[in-house]
Amino acid sequence: DKYKLLLVEDDTSLGYLLSEYFKLKNFSVLWVQNGKDALSILSTQTFDLCILDVMMPEMDGYGVLQELAKDPKTQQIPFIFLSAKTEHKDIRKGMDLGADDYLTKPFEEEELISAIESRMAKVAFLIK
Repeated sequence: DKYKLLLVEDDTSLGYLLSEYFKLKNFSVLWVQNGKDALSILSTQTFDLCILDVMMPEMDGYGVLQELAKDPKTQQIPFIFLSAKTEHKDIRKGMDLGADDYLTKPFEEEELISAIESRMAKVAFLIK
């Protein structure tokens, strides 16, 4: 598989569609539906990149990112926010918390793949 992705999306139809799309692109993907599940999985497994919905029950995407930033094991994982929140201040908040990218819904699948590819290229460059 090309990359190992963690998808955190509470919308069942979107989560399913993205999971299937990532598999077609030869990505390994684990899909969870809330921030608490994401944190528990990230404490035991490693991923190349995390795609995170902002608005979710229990713990929103901002909260997940803040938790992961505290742990040296997870603070290096690239994060892409997906959100229906399109206000400049919401995007700014995501970027200020350390998100690597922020895509607003609706988005094109190719736009998301492009964001993933550019993040992974940057990571590869930084590791060299």
